[in-house]
Amino acid sequence: MRSAIRPSYLSIILIILLQLDLIHVLNAQYTQIGGKTILTNPCHTQSSCGTCITASDACVWCAADNFTESRCDYSNNLSRNGCPQDAIQNPLNQFITRSDKKLSNKSNLNPNEDPIQLTPQHVTVRLRPHSSQTFNLQFKQAVDYPVDLYYLMDLSKSMEDDKENLSKLGNEISKQMQKITSNFRLGFGSFVDKVVMPYVNTVPEKLNAPCTDCAAPYGFINHMALDTNADHFSERVNKTRISGNLDAPEGGFDGIMQAVVCGDHIGWRKHSRRLLLFSTDSSFHYAGDGKLGGIVKPNDGYCHLDKNGKYTESETQDYPSVSQINAKVKEHAVNIIFAVTENQSDTYRELIKLVEGSTTGTLKNDSSNIVELIRAEYDKITSNLELKHDMKKSLADYVKIKFYSKCLSNKSIETDSCSGLRLGTLIDFTVKLELLKCPENPHEWNQTIRIRPVGLHDELVIDLQMLCDCDCEHSGEPFSGKCNGAGKYQCGICICGNESYGKNCECKKNESNPLLQEEKCKRFKNDTRVCSGRGQCRCGTCDCNSKYHDNVEIGKYDGMFCECDNFSCPRGKDGEICSGRGECICGVCKCDPNFIGEDCSCSANKDSCRREGDTELCSGRGECICGVCKCASTDQLYYSGAFCEDCPSCPSPCQLYRDCVRCRVFNTGPLKDSIKCNDTTSIDAECFFDVTVVDEIDVNENVGEKLCEFIDDADDCRYRFKYLGTKDTGLTVTASRHKECPKKVNILAIVLGVIAGIVLVGLALLLIWRLLVSIHDRREYARFEKERQLAKWEGGENPIYKQATTTFKNPTYGGKH
Repeated sequence: MRSAIRPSYLSIILIILLQLDLIHVLNAQYTQIGGKTILTNPCHTQSSCGTCITASDACVWCAADNFTESRCDYSNNLSRNGCPQDAIQNPLNQFITRSDKKLSNKSNLNPNEDPIQLTPQHVTVRLRPHSSQTFNLQFKQAVDYPVDLYYLMDLSKSMEDDKENLSKLGNEISKQMQKITSNFRLGFGSFVDKVVMPYVNTVPEKLNAPCTDCAAPYGFINHMALDTNADHFSERVNKTRISGNLDAPEGGFDGIMQAVVCGDHIGWRKHSRRLLLFSTDSSFHYAGDGKLGGIVKPNDGYCHLDKNGKYTESETQDYPSVSQINAKVKEHAVNIIFAVTENQSDTYRELIKLVEGSTTGTLKNDSSNIVELIRAEYDKITSNLELKHDMKKSLADYVKIKFYSKCLSNKSIETDSCSGLRLGTLIDFTVKLELLKCPENPHEWNQTIRIRPVGLHDELVIDLQMLCDCDCEHSGEPFSGKCNGAGKYQCGICICGNESYGKNCECKKNESNPLLQEEKCKRFKNDTRVCSGRGQCRCGTCDCNSKYHDNVEIGKYDGMFCECDNFSCPRGKDGEICSGRGECICGVCKCDPNFIGEDCSCSANKDSCRREGDTELCSGRGECICGVCKCASTDQLYYSGAFCEDCPSCPSPCQLYRDCVRCRVFNTGPLKDSIKCNDTTSIDAECFFDVTVVDEIDVNENVGEKLCEFIDDADDCRYRFKYLGTKDTGLTVTASRHKECPKKVNILAIVLGVIAGIVLVGLALLLIWRLLVSIHDRREYARFEKERQLAKWEGGENPIYKQATTTFKNPTYGGKH
């Protein structure tokens, strides 16, 4: 079942979205005003139907007569403002399936028809800019799909044993491919190199026979067109003679080019998987190498085979370039298999990155593994699917094509290729076609794009029609009275002729210079924008636009050049322009009386910054801003409080009086022996007060006395004093003559104690260790004694033991002496 959206369904969906008023929300533009995200209408600045529908896929045009509102707007806004429904120009996106033949399988396979592996085959897509269309694409490799294999072989002397093996393996190749498809054909061609110096030896006898029992060198020869007769293939390979050349690289690119483009000679079928097996043990010549032999004419990429299948332009045209090979391979849907020896593998691995649909395999020195290589590379090619499109590079900035697929997994990702496929595997792709904007050239508004699987002729043809203008722009009323007889009336507006301009063609060029009139609408001499880009120039005068927010007018541009507006002033915390307490004039707030500030948020009344009974604002330590004290601060001082009355960082009276007390009572501190210590009469005297010395300080907090305690850095002793009053009211200071000093620490005793402790701990550890060792040894000895006592030894006689002496008895001895 097809999942592509048909035109009728698309129309219904669009109508529902329009009724729900969602389209304009999805396509609206957003700007930042006063730190807030404001929704703006992208339609209102458009002045023609074509530019209107291309500004956003939600913008539509009202072509009705005498319509005074903005003609380019959202559909619901135009209807609300009185535009008749039949006058609204709103081109709709469409997806039309032209051809959708079913995929081929065993049940519907018709031998007289080409197999279908890709569906659909032809669609038409009509798109507006800033919109997209998605549709499904399916691929399934057909059973018994035709396969054409053309064997292109290097027949230089080093490939002699390879040729002999190939002639023997022709039937085996056919048998293996028959297992894949019964519709298989095999062909054969060979190449050597260009018959000019320095590629081959041009000495006459070497031209006839470059080596023993060798044929004359040649560029490329098609020995056998594609055929089903494997015996014929083996026979042709066997009869073909080896040739030779001088340099190491071969002319294989000439052979590839001719084998690909000479379809009539080679016998490529229109719908088949085309395989070109390129077999060699050497590298290759490419474009530019022909200059070494005096060949400067570039390769033209056309077929140049005579009736005998021989390449006729070998000595007149240069080798093809890699990009030419790649272009022709894509054009003719040919998969190249580079079967090369191990010493050339690295070179050809780099080459396949530049040639679409190509693979490479390692060939044994005698090509004995060619059958396995063909089967392996064929499986590699058919198990991978990659989609490519032929859209022009010049359209890349306007049209985007993306592919999505699950391949063989459960998660859809953006990809144009799938791997690990098997015969009959169905792969679904979702194609997303997006039109970003319209090309400037109207001739490019209709495009044909083809999507193909790499290496196959199956394709999807997409007829893309870009909706970049309105139907009403294709007609109109010439020399209309609505345009003062000087212009064409179409889409509800005047298109003025060469002799007039203006909204209704009311301005005459012969009466005024339109360029000069336009210059009058430019704010600056070198400005490229008319009316600051915010309005239209009407006969030398700016007609300024309005500003809209969520389809509602929120302000206007004004000024001689539309340089001013009444909506871009600073906003207050509530989001209102000028905090709702002033008027926005040319981007600047003109505040109401009793309010100040750039956004009129501050009160002009400063009484709230003055304490009761205080004559100074903010206690003389700050500035009154918006009715609130902003306290001053320095590196040393910091003021705080509602009226800046607090100073947490200011020195306390205790700190101010401490040095004077130290010098007078204890004769220490920075004022010791200084005349300032006893100076109480000078105007700026630091120690202006007298100090009463007592034995013990008694603080009575009830009468306002404050106790001060400090450590005298001269001896690290603590001293105390108290004060009452201030300099203005009379200050009395009372200090204790005694200090509290810490007891001295006997460092020597501590050190000796630590050492003694360490020694004692060490001895204790040694004793404990010795005790544990003794206990362990006693236990082991006791266990040994117990085992020795329990041991029992058997007293048996060793049967193999013999004494050291032997006794013999004399038979004649009778016991007598």
